[in-house]
Amino acid sequence: MGDFSKSLEVTASALRAQAARLRHVSENISNADTPGYRRKTVPFEAVHKDGADLVQAGRVRLDQSKLSRIYDPGHPLADESGHYQGSNVDLMIEIADAREAQRSYEANLKMFDQARQMSSSLMELLRK
Repeated sequence: MGDFSKSLEVTASALRAQAARLRHVSENISNADTPGYRRKTVPFEAVHKDGADLVQAGRVRLDQSKLSRIYDPGHPLADESGHYQGSNVDLMIEIADAREAQRSYEANLKMFDQARQMSSSLMELLRK
């Protein structure tokens, strides 16, 4: 596999991993007010394939931190004390994770575009 192909494959794997991360962050944000919802996290795993070190999203994990207890005696899920379990999603953390994933995605997209442009320039030089 050529160096240009390897660089394209490496950046493409990073793009896929960050896209998976963004997808789960957006699920967390949309379910922040869902009772009993546990935050999803996506670890990254290194993979060696055809001489290239790639990254891929691992199995989705549920955050096992404590769920918030919300006092609302009129809520249908409330127990005899008037509390029910909320989610363990912290919107500040999710927004920070989304921003980090977005910036990583954009950086990898620029790397992909640069490798593609260099490959195209090389082909132009070889045609002359």
